[in-house]
Amino acid sequence: MKLICEGLDLSDAVLKVIRATATRTTNPILEGIKLSASEDYLTLSATDLEISIEKTIPADVKISGEVVVPGKFFADFVKKLSNEQIELSTTDHNTLKIKYTDSEGFLQGLSADEFPIIKDISSPETITIKKSELKKVIDKTIFSVAVDDARPILKGCLFEIENGTLTSVALDGYRLAMYKTSVTSSSSKLSSIVPARSLSEISKLLSYDSEDETIDILLGQNHLMIDDGSVKILTRLLDGEFINYRQVIPSTTTTTILVNKSQLEDGLERASLLARMDKNNLVRFDVKDKILTLTSASNIGNVTENITISLEGKEISIAFNARYLSDCMHTITDEFIKINFNSPISPCTICSAENDSYLYLILPVRIVE
Repeated sequence: MKLICEGLDLSDAVLKVIRATATRTTNPILEGIKLSASEDYLTLSATDLEISIEKTIPADVKISGEVVVPGKFFADFVKKLSNEQIELSTTDHNTLKIKYTDSEGFLQGLSADEFPIIKDISSPETITIKKSELKKVIDKTIFSVAVDDARPILKGCLFEIENGTLTSVALDGYRLAMYKTSVTSSSSKLSSIVPARSLSEISKLLSYDSEDETIDILLGQNHLMIDDGSVKILTRLLDGEFINYRQVIPSTTTTTILVNKSQLEDGLERASLLARMDKNNLVRFDVKDKILTLTSASNIGNVTENITISLEGKEISIAFNARYLSDCMHTITDEFIKINFNSPISPCTICSAENDSYLYLILPVRIVE
């Protein structure tokens, strides 16, 4: 293998694919990045067998070939060469020569024959969606996935596609996040559970600025793939039955408030400063007349925030983990939101005042008077 490429292109590609390398493994090949040179391109690939990322960059390829290099060291090294033109070449013993300006370095690699084959999905179902909408779907639900291994199926987001709508659902046993958006085209009714880690990498690939650009989601029986032209992300799907989230969402409500989202978020931020000092991280909601009172306390003091609201139904006092509320607020861009309550021990739901594009559900914490 012998080629010449721009250091900035190489550095950018390495930083994208390095996130798919394994960090704790007994197989050194999974810690590496595969370099494949052919025609006018250099393709970099990495996988930990759960997620695979490929990135292709232009290159002046003199001799085709491939090699696997230690991922972390290669990434750290080429990061320092982003302003250089780089020549990469290999010897018969999988040694990579890195030449730049008047200097050079050598890196012992591994045979590319040992690297796992990253296969394309055969006969996939194809969903076309705007890039900006796919990013919203991910960012507005992924924070609610479970982080522990007690229920592995909850470490992913449920993707449901029906009647031209993609619904993403995540829950961890204490809260639920759901977001809906339209897809440009879809082949049929589908349901898959995508690992949160993989969705996080896909989100980093996308941008809210690409308002009209679309991207294809390719869904197979066990895998999902996103192909953005120069970057390809392939992930295994989680196997198992997702919780019937529809049964968790309350069908009736006894108290509904309409509140300015920014005022509520600001009040929560201030109340959370004290709530975080307490191990339970509690913020209390007291709904009465046209006022929502937020209260938090710790051994160093207390905070009371009064926010004007519109109230329908009964007065209520209820408490929540402050972080769960703040996580929801950070994803909402509406000016006004509705919060629905039933009782001090029943979950509340947070939704748009204008449509049904999103819904967040949070379990309360019992108040000890």
